[in-house]
Amino acid sequence: MVIFRQEFVSAQKCVADRPGSPVKRECIVTRSSSVPKNDNAIVRYVRDTRAEVSKVTWPTREEGTRLTIVVLIVTLVSSLFLFSFDSFFSYLVTLFLKVF
Repeated sequence: MVIFRQEFVSAQKCVADRPGSPVKRECIVTRSSSVPKNDNAIVRYVRDTRAEVSKVTWPTREEGTRLTIVVLIVTLVSSLFLFSFDSFFSYLVTLFLKVF
């Protein structure tokens, strides 16, 4: 026999099983959150944020330093490429305007 479990946000009555049906329905009454109603939204937000931050796997100091260096190098190379590209087309536009 297959058990099919449904979760409801608010208390609801389940439909009775059909005779001979291979699916048995169980109803579980749950609330959308386990936070008491007297907490305001800001307190809930701060509590949830602290819980999520505690789940983060933070990089070590060596990894952070290495990745920061990689980002700085990629930024420098990209900016040099864009500067040269912009300078080249600026030169072409200047030549074009001098001709006409």
